Amino acid sequence: MHQLEESEATPAQQYGMSFTVGDHSARHLRRIVRAYLRAWDLAELTDAAELALTELVANVVRHVPGRRCSVLITRRPEGVRVEVADGCPRLPEEVQAAAGGELAEQGRGLLLLGAVTDRWGVVPRPGGDGKTVWFECAAKTGPTEAGGR
Repeated sequence: MHQLEESEATPAQQYGMSFTVGDHSARHLRRIVRAYLRAWDLAELTDAAELALTELVANVVRHVPGRRCSVLITRRPEGVRVEVADGCPRLPEEVQAAAGGELAEQGRGLLLLGAVTDRWGVVPRPGGDGKTVWFECAAKTGPTEAGGR
């Protein structure tokens, strides 16, 4: 799991856990994300963060032997970052138009991830010992939300 420096986040600004996921794990993780986003006054990010996390957990269930992973949810000044780390060195692949495009049976989750989040990426672990897939959702602040009218 990604280690945070003390200056990056306090315990109240993050949630992390390692576990084995199953078919119903995404539902429980969505509840956790929702609770933290509400506590952090970021409820407007709930739909995007829940959907993106569901996709990442589904990928672990489908592609990671043993289904072990770690999830880290971090409150950042600009919004939220969610990381899902696993021990499978195989990197996720986006659907390419020539490889089936919209009709492909797999790979659309990353297209969805890109559509609902502000940024996402994959970081391979040193030594080929797995990877971390992450996404960020930025808070939409404007005059109305920031104390304007």
